[in-house]
Amino acid sequence: MDLTLTADQEDLRARARALTETIKAHEEACEAGNGLPAETLHEIADRVRELRLNAINMPAEWGGQGLSVLDQVLVQEELGRLTNALWDAVWRPANALRACTTEQRDGYLIPAIRGERRDCFAVTEEGAGSDPSLIHTTAERVDRGFRIDGEKWFVTVGDVADFLIVLAMVMPEREPTLFLVDKETPGVHVLRTPRYMHTFVYEHPEFGFEDVRVPETAVLGEVGGGYDLTRDWFVEERLMIAARCVGAAERGLGAAVEFAAGREQFGAPIIDYQLIQGMVADSVVDIATNRALVRQVAWEADQGLDRRLLHGKAAVVKLSASEAAGRVVDRALQIHGGRGYMRENPCERLYRDLRVDRIWEGTSEIQRVIVANEVRKRGLDDILSFGGRPAAAAAGVPA
Repeated sequence: MDLTLTADQEDLRARARALTETIKAHEEACEAGNGLPAETLHEIADRVRELRLNAINMPAEWGGQGLSVLDQVLVQEELGRLTNALWDAVWRPANALRACTTEQRDGYLIPAIRGERRDCFAVTEEGAGSDPSLIHTTAERVDRGFRIDGEKWFVTVGDVADFLIVLAMVMPEREPTLFLVDKETPGVHVLRTPRYMHTFVYEHPEFGFEDVRVPETAVLGEVGGGYDLTRDWFVEERLMIAARCVGAAERGLGAAVEFAAGREQFGAPIIDYQLIQGMVADSVVDIATNRALVRQVAWEADQGLDRRLLHGKAAVVKLSASEAAGRVVDRALQIHGGRGYMRENPCERLYRDLRVDRIWEGTSEIQRVIVANEVRKRGLDDILSFGGRPAAAAAGVPA
């Protein structure tokens, strides 16, 4: 396993860093305005296309960048340095959209790849978070289609998206199924838009679906296949969250080290004091180990790692990187003292931004359950392996 970056990967990382620097200039305006004006977002979108970083997870033949998982991780690591979740201004359509039919691809996916449309994933409900079996949103079969009724919470980017990927139970068998639902469809409405701990460039509205009629062609994938597509989406998102956590932690530590080198107390820069040095050293270890782990698992995914094992390893990565980033940014804020508590300080914004990474796309507790179940079912060797095991070699292994 050689994780030395190629010349193309170095160029990719440089483009991602250039985009990050462009967007970084809007952080304080985003904080002050609880978002950015449409004109600014259009300028960012033009820069994304200029640097060829739109839809990095989609095939080139559809207009995406066709990047490997490892290449995507390199991009997300750079974008993770941004506060206010401004990394989300760089659109990456949900991988579930790969299941589109040709007609759906033309109407939804290809415009989303170009940045002309935006999707949002509507899964969570008031009573159904970690346990999707508790989902109450239903899809009743009607003449030439379905009627969807229910509610969805925490629909990230739901304010700017123009279509939703909705997980609903097709009745009467309660078959979990994904549906493509245009936001302007009669019966779709925003119930409320809560305020959250972080200042996110976009919002996380709650949606209601009342007698929403969609055609049979709105089914994404197959009736009953919603859990598999959602699980694959979770796996990809967990890897990308972990990559962004590494980038965020590095930015926070960099700011803290710069401050500590210039801040003098008791006749010396505070970085000369061992208590500060200990926090810096622990943070370096957290960043270095998680960067290596994220890139290892991304590389394994590119080698065709067995889908079930990848699910377990993605949980390891998301759990480790999100908790490590929280530790690093907490230390970085502490090193800044009172200045670290000011919203003009990126460490303060990162402190609030990163807290959700231990919750969304699967809480830390759920990640622990996934990892423990992987060990219980298949033992320690696979989950602790380097290089993993390709899908072809996993035949006959019990699920």
